[in-house]
Amino acid sequence: MAPSERAAARSPASAARVRVQNRRREYLQQHPSYYENIEHELADPVIYERLVKRFQSAEERSKDVKAKGYGRTLEASLVRGETTLANLRAEEQGNGASAPDSAQGRTAENGPASMPTGLDAWDDDARDKEEGLELWRAFLEDRFVHGRDDEFDYSLVDNDEGYDALEIQDAEDRWFDKEEPSWVDDDVDETMAPHNGASARETGIQDF
Repeated sequence: MAPSERAAARSPASAARVRVQNRRREYLQQHPSYYENIEHELADPVIYERLVKRFQSAEERSKDVKAKGYGRTLEASLVRGETTLANLRAEEQGNGASAPDSAQGRTAENGPASMPTGLDAWDDDARDKEEGLELWRAFLEDRFVHGRDDEFDYSLVDNDEGYDALEIQDAEDRWFDKEEPSWVDDDVDETMAPHNGASARETGIQDF
């Protein structure tokens, strides 16, 4: 389905939601510095630890602590510990519902049966520092687009038509779809005219 057809099929509420999310994506495109905010670690310290912190050198960690300050670093560490304990409790409760040798239990490849299958990309471990940063940015983008950054004033973006780059592109696509290319007819006329004249001469028939 073409972008213009998808737009026409959306309900008003759905269209408004898509417009807002597209504006937020465009904001991130224009303001990549958003990803560098040192407060973002507190969004999910466990994910940050797994994707970013574990790939940092001792020197990088030291600079990180200095930039964030002792208080913020301690807060992130406490939240990380609480989240880890909560996850362990949830996993234990899930495993306790089935027998150890049950087909519904843990498998060597898939882990706990209670683990959801529709995991996000950042739920997997990164292979290296570059991939970790890429997945962390993907997590921050998803969080921002869906309005989960409680410290950000989304009204500055959601109500700004200047971030309608994708919607403008869709409108241009729809306009070009509706326009009939007149240059095609011109080319046909120019092509046919000499051809018809040549055919008349080639028959050898003359009009006396």
